[in-house]
Amino acid sequence: MTAPLDIVIMAAGKGTRMKSRHPKVLQKLAGRALLQHVLDTAAQLKARSAVVVTGHGAAEVEAAIAAANGAEGADIAMDLKFVRQEPQLGTGHAVQQAVPALKDDGLVVVLSGDVPLTTADTLQGLLDAAGSDKMALLTVTMPDPTGYGRIVRNEAGTVQRIVEQKDANDAERAITEIYSGIMAVPARHLTAWLSKLSNNNAQGEYYLTDIVAMAVADGVPVVGHRIADVLQVAGINSPLQLAELERAHQLRQSRQLMEQGVRMADPARFDLRDDVRGTKGSLSCGQDVEIDVNCVFTGHVTIGAGARIGANCHISNVSIAEDAVIHPFTHIDGEKVGVEVGAGALIGPFARLRPGAKLGREVHIGNFVEVKNSTLADGAKANHLAYLGDATVGERVNYGAGSITANYDGVNKHRTVIEADVHIGSNCVLVAPVTIGAGGTVGGGSTVTKSTEAGALTVGRGKQVSISNWNRPEKQPKV
Repeated sequence: MTAPLDIVIMAAGKGTRMKSRHPKVLQKLAGRALLQHVLDTAAQLKARSAVVVTGHGAAEVEAAIAAANGAEGADIAMDLKFVRQEPQLGTGHAVQQAVPALKDDGLVVVLSGDVPLTTADTLQGLLDAAGSDKMALLTVTMPDPTGYGRIVRNEAGTVQRIVEQKDANDAERAITEIYSGIMAVPARHLTAWLSKLSNNNAQGEYYLTDIVAMAVADGVPVVGHRIADVLQVAGINSPLQLAELERAHQLRQSRQLMEQGVRMADPARFDLRDDVRGTKGSLSCGQDVEIDVNCVFTGHVTIGAGARIGANCHISNVSIAEDAVIHPFTHIDGEKVGVEVGAGALIGPFARLRPGAKLGREVHIGNFVEVKNSTLADGAKANHLAYLGDATVGERVNYGAGSITANYDGVNKHRTVIEADVHIGSNCVLVAPVTIGAGGTVGGGSTVTKSTEAGALTVGRGKQVSISNWNRPEKQPKV
């Protein structure tokens, strides 16, 4: 029978080299806090609980993580607990603080809150190696292992202990297999070994790694689960390291998409992130999708076959149908309610689609046009400098440059209905609630406050007045 799984995440460090007002584990990679990456991975393992050990900025960390994982749609289903390490006296001391929150029947996996890219498959391999009665260490071989604890094996290749960099001799420092900071160990053994830790070392700290030698002494098998992927165990201590890992992570995501058939102009200039509301980023593409440079995708995005995304677009929470074209510098953000772009639609450049925009087939939304909470039926066009908010627009409507729906009276939003085949001239104001009847025309410069009949021409302008021989005021010279 498989033992219940409990996760301990060390997240107490100050992160001095980050040069930030915020704790290191709340720095963001792909739009998500480093610690949240670790928690999301733990959730994929169906863990019973996660115990987060906080210290520096504990209140900020606990509030941010509790809010993110208590939000609607959050992936975390396990019991989430926080314990504090004050003062910070080493990794062993950190895990000691978690002991009261752990049950003896579990298998404990120890993770680091600043190591965000370990995959669930890798951790599952570690769990399989540990079984129910062994200690398993996640290891990797590095060309330059400086700064990491070394895995010391005997002649038979069995793990004997871990030696930290500052306590290692020259022979031990030459070892290239390092301990990642991630281990799996039965809780009943972990609790006993933690109580025996000493700080008699170069750092004067309680090292969690000292329990490896205790396991060997007690006859508990210690296995090293070695992986080749260094990125999965890479920690983050500075803005430079954060940026390097961000690029590596994004390049991996772009390669996965290209392996599925997506055409990218430059995979090094692509970003798939979580959005500011915490929605985890996901991008699903049909065949022959093309993505140009410097595009940022957040939230849930689906792109149909043959669609093209131009350069420098920001696209969030939207469904884009087949053969649509999103021209450069377009901003689409569906937030919670989403945006829909119909097949063959042309959007942009410099267009903005806001939550609730639903565009039919072959709709045209041109430069500097904004659409919010509005439905445009097949073939409707708003090509220049316009606003459509809280509107229902029929088929084949032509919406002129500079025209707007005045949908807000200062208290409530009202809807504008523009029926099929209407032509709205330039610089018009449609004051909602109002309906423009099918086939009607609104003359340029009109302010429309009353609904119109089908097929009618509507003109609502102030009377033009021209004053002959009028002299423009002249500026007086400065004294």
